[in-house]
Amino acid sequence: MSFKGFQKSVVRAPQQIRQKFNIGEHTKDPIYTDAERRFDELEAETKHLHDSSKLYFEAVNGMLSHQIEFSKAMTEIYKPISGRMSDPMSLEVQGNIEGIRACEEYEAVVKDLQETLAPELEMIDSRVIRPANELLDVIKVIRKTAVKRDHKKLDYDRHRATLKKLQEKKEKTAKDEKATWKAETDVEQSTQEFNYFNDLLKDELPKLFALEREFIQPLFQSFYYMQLNIFYTLHEKMQGCDIGYFDLTLDIEEAFLKKRGDIQEQAEKLTIVRFKTSGMKRPPKYGPPKPALEGTKPAGLLTEGPSDSKTAPSTSSLAPRPAWQRESDSGDQPPPPYTAGPVSPALGGSLKPSLASKPVSPVSPSFANGKVSSLAAAAAAKSKPPPPKPKPSRLAGQAAAAETVTALFDYSAQAEGDLSFRAGDVIEIVQRTNNDNEWWTGKLHGKQGQFPGNYVKLNS
Repeated sequence: MSFKGFQKSVVRAPQQIRQKFNIGEHTKDPIYTDAERRFDELEAETKHLHDSSKLYFEAVNGMLSHQIEFSKAMTEIYKPISGRMSDPMSLEVQGNIEGIRACEEYEAVVKDLQETLAPELEMIDSRVIRPANELLDVIKVIRKTAVKRDHKKLDYDRHRATLKKLQEKKEKTAKDEKATWKAETDVEQSTQEFNYFNDLLKDELPKLFALEREFIQPLFQSFYYMQLNIFYTLHEKMQGCDIGYFDLTLDIEEAFLKKRGDIQEQAEKLTIVRFKTSGMKRPPKYGPPKPALEGTKPAGLLTEGPSDSKTAPSTSSLAPRPAWQRESDSGDQPPPPYTAGPVSPALGGSLKPSLASKPVSPVSPSFANGKVSSLAAAAAAKSKPPPPKPKPSRLAGQAAAAETVTALFDYSAQAEGDLSFRAGDVIEIVQRTNNDNEWWTGKLHGKQGQFPGNYVKLNS
């Protein structure tokens, strides 16, 4: 926009605001209003015709190009995978020779079809897209004339309002008389300019609408026949496509199931397609569980040192738990009661308080002289263990109520040893940690198992 045009826009702005909010008097021409409405529809539909024709042209070209790329991708899949590090039989050449040959034949058919359809697609561009584009250029010129007419109408209304205001003034000065004379001149000039553009558009737009029908009729007819030619050529070429790899006598779905066979069932049997992650710590599902106690060490024998805190309960008193749970729970749970066994007198001072009242069987002198000295030396070399935790109330003989939790969500067992429950079930806690993002052990309906701690809430 030039500087002169910017100045005119600023001058016309107040009148545009008054026109928008219907303030004051405004010039209206019903005949031009109806013609302008039809012109707006013509402009929108012509642009739609141009865009749709161009999209159709690109869609047919894109369909053929994608068909060729599809056949190339299938050829790569059918090629042998021998010689690759991931192939367990890298020395044996494996590949679908028939599938590769079928892909090559299909690609040749589509390329031939693309060359055959090239003239028809070029006719769509020359007989539909280009004429529609030319009509859009004509409409743009007419649109500029319509905008010019709107600007002249604003000037006409503005000057007429100014003149009316001056004429209605009762006491006029010489300056007012001069302004009135200038306003009359502006009104006369703006009237001539507005009437010129208004009459021009009212006279020419109906002629354009009549020519529109003459323009659209051959355009639509050309597009229709060219579309028929494209469909006929596609049908003829694909119908004559004889590739022995495909069985065209069967239904599409039936042929697909026949070709696929039991491949889907075989793939679903693979472990990797059934692998799931829950985002929470889970016990290991593979490998033998760690033994609760070493086989060569008596159940009641405790040695002084840091290893005391990691001593696991005997298999006869508690069921085996995963290794990660035993290691994480050893600091929070006290050791279970031990059975009476041979304990060395030399180690009597290092026994836990829970074992002070247990009877101790006599030890042979050879064990006292040889084994005790070596154990005492090993114990002396170790660092001093932390003081033992106070004896829990349940081991001191005090009756404590069982701790329970309420399920917040449904949970289905994902592995052996898990505990299933529904929301609202009350679960008796057998073992838990202070972290609800870990796995706890509980009992429900006589069945004991593990469950995620963040699926439940503690009952007070």
